[in-house]
Amino acid sequence: MTFRQFAFNNVLRNKRLYIAYFLSSMFTVMVFFTFAIFAFHPAFSDASVNETAVFGMGVAGGIIYVFSFFFVLYSMSSFLQSRKKEFGLLMMFGASNRQIRLLVFLENILIGFFATVSGILTGLVFAKVILLIAENVLIISESLDFYFPTWAIIVTFISFLILFFLISVFVSFILRTNKLIDLIKGDKKSKGEPKASLLLSILAALLLLVGYGTAVYVKGLFVIYAMIPVIVVVTLGTYLLFTQLSVYVIRKLKGNKSIFWKKTNMLLFSDLSFRMKDNARTFFLVAIISTVAFSAIGTLYGFQAYLTKGIKDINRYTFTYSPLGDDSKEVIEKDISQVNAILKDEKLDAMMEQVQLNYYQVTGKKESVLIARASDYNSFAGLIGETELHPKENEAIVVEQSDAVLMNGKSKASKELMETAIPLKSGQEISPTRVIEASVLTEIKAYYVVNDKIYDQINEPIESNHSVVWQVKEGQTDKVVEVGKQLDKELPFKAFSVDYTIYQINKAYGPILFIGLFIGIVFFVSAGSFLYFRLFTDLEEEKRKFQSIAKIGLTESELKRVVNRQIALLFFSPIIVALIHGSVALTALSHFFDFNITVEASLVLGSFAFIQLLYFLIVRYFYVKQVKRIIL
Repeated sequence: MTFRQFAFNNVLRNKRLYIAYFLSSMFTVMVFFTFAIFAFHPAFSDASVNETAVFGMGVAGGIIYVFSFFFVLYSMSSFLQSRKKEFGLLMMFGASNRQIRLLVFLENILIGFFATVSGILTGLVFAKVILLIAENVLIISESLDFYFPTWAIIVTFISFLILFFLISVFVSFILRTNKLIDLIKGDKKSKGEPKASLLLSILAALLLLVGYGTAVYVKGLFVIYAMIPVIVVVTLGTYLLFTQLSVYVIRKLKGNKSIFWKKTNMLLFSDLSFRMKDNARTFFLVAIISTVAFSAIGTLYGFQAYLTKGIKDINRYTFTYSPLGDDSKEVIEKDISQVNAILKDEKLDAMMEQVQLNYYQVTGKKESVLIARASDYNSFAGLIGETELHPKENEAIVVEQSDAVLMNGKSKASKELMETAIPLKSGQEISPTRVIEASVLTEIKAYYVVNDKIYDQINEPIESNHSVVWQVKEGQTDKVVEVGKQLDKELPFKAFSVDYTIYQINKAYGPILFIGLFIGIVFFVSAGSFLYFRLFTDLEEEKRKFQSIAKIGLTESELKRVVNRQIALLFFSPIIVALIHGSVALTALSHFFDFNITVEASLVLGSFAFIQLLYFLIVRYFYVKQVKRIIL
C-alpha cells in the first residue's frame, strides 16, 4: 500500500467526521458557484442588467470566499483535535513529523478536491431553479436562461483548489510542535474544570444590560452614535457570559443538592461544567456569527418594508396627476385626456376624481394652509373606502397624514393647526374642534376640512393646485405597472404611479436583499456546522463515558434524556443569545426609522429558529443512534 493509498483509506475510515466537513465545504462551493453563474451569465455580461447586481454578486462572492477560508480552517482544526491519538500511534510506529504533515496535507487536498467537484455538480443540478428564483427576486425583464457556465466552473474550481491548498499547507504545520505524549493523550488529557470569577460574572450581566438598555432606549440619529459602543459592550458581555457567567451559574447549580442530585442532573452538570471552557469559545463564536446573520437579513428585509409600505401608505391612489406650476388649463386638460387614453388602451377599469386644492392665509400662521371643501374630501374618500367627514357650519376638522408620512412631526403639525383659526369674509373666525388621521387628499402637510356652505365665505386663496386621481380595481397589477411606466415616460414629474414606484424600488433593492440573504444563510449554516464539529469531535470520549455508566445501571430512556439535554444546551444556548441580540438590534433599527418592523423581525428570527430546531432534531437522531450502539 502506497502512502497516497494510506491517506485515501484514512479519509474513508474517518468518514463520520469528514462527512460534516465535506458537506459544509461542498455547500460553500455550491453557493460560490451560484454567484459565479450569475456573474458570468450572458444577461449580465451584455450589460442588459443593472450594474448594481453585477457589482453586488462580485462583492458577495469575495465575502463568501474569505469566510470560507476561516470556516475550512476551523473545520480542519476540529478534525486534528479528534485524531491526535491516531497521529501519536503513527509516530510510535515510525512515522516522522514530515510524513504526518504530508498525510494531513494529502487528506485535506483529497477532501477539498471532491468537495469542489461535488459543489459544482450540485450547483449545476439546481442552477435553473436558482436562476428562476433570482429572476423574480431581482425583478429583471430579461430571462436568466440556463447556459453551460464554463467560466463559472473554471473560476470556482481554481479558486477553491487554491483555497484548499493553502489551508492544507497551513494545517499540516499545526502538529509540528506537538510532543508524542501530547498526541497519545490528546483525547484523554483533561484541561480541568474552568473557574469563574464572581466579579467578571457580574460584569457580564451589567455589560449586557447596559448594551440592551442603550440600544432600546435611544431613538432617531442617536441610534447611529450609540451603535459602535453598544456592539463593543454587547460583544464583550457575550464573551464573559459564556466564559464566566455561565460557568458560575453551573457551579452554583452543582452546589444545590436538590437540583444536582435529581435524576440524571449529576451527569448533565458534571459533563457540562468539565467541558465548559471549550464549549464557551464555540458558543461565543456561534452567537456572534448568528447575530450578524440575523441582524443583516432582518435589517435588509425591514428596510425594504419601510420603503415600500411607507410609499403605499402615503399614496392610496393607483395614479395621481399634479400639474407643474406654470401649466395652463389647456395643458392640464390635455394631460388628463392623455392619461385616460392610456388607461383605455390598456383596458384598465379606473374611477377618476379631481379637485382644485386652494391654499389660504390663516390667523397666526405665516405659511399658507390647505382648506378643503367637505364634498371634495368625501368624493376622494369614497375611492379608497375612507370615512366621510361632515363638519358642522361652525366647525373645522384638522386632517393629518398617517405616521408613515409625518413620523416625528405629526403631533407638532396638528397642534399648530388646532391653535389657529380660519378667518371669514364677514370678519368672524372658525376654530378647529378635532384632529383625525387619514390619507385622502394628495397633500403631505396637515390641512382643514370645512362645511361646503362655510367654504364659500372664506377669503380669496393665495395659491391653487390641481389634483387628479385614478383608482383601479384590484387584480390588474401587471397592467398597472406597465401603465405607470408609460406615464412616467410621457408625463414625467406630473403623473405618479405608486405600483410602478414600488416596482422600481424592488428592482433596485432586489439584488441587495438577494445577496444579503445568501450571505446570511452561509453564515448561519457555518455556525451550525461549528456546533456539529464540537459535538462529534468528542463522540468517542462520550461513547466510552456512557458505556462505563451503562454498566452501573444507566437505562436507555435515561441515556436519551441526558443526551437530549446535552445536545439541546449545545445547539440552543448560543442561538437563544443570538436571537435576543438580533431582537434588540432590530428594535434599535425600528427606533432609527421610527417604523414598526415587528412583523418582519419576527418572520426572520422565527424562520432561523425553526431551521435550527430542524437541524437539532436531525443531529440528535444520528448522535443518539451512535451512542446507543455502545450500551445496547
